[in-house]
Amino acid sequence: MQGTVVEVLPNAMFRVQLEGMERPVMGVISGKMRMHNIKILLGDSVDIEFSAYDLTKGRITRRN
Repeated sequence: MQGTVVEVLPNAMFRVQLEGMERPVMGVISGKMRMHNIKILLGDSVDIEFSAYDLTKGRITRRN
């Protein structure tokens, strides 16, 4: 899913507002993004993936 970063939190965590949803979800940076030192800023458009078990937390896999 695609969303926009609305809040930057400590420990590489972000609140992401998804398209078509009213409440923001928590997102953490994936391992490859940490390894390649890709920065995410407030207002960036990102791709986020979720587990089938918990749809309130996700992993940010790409910055658009």
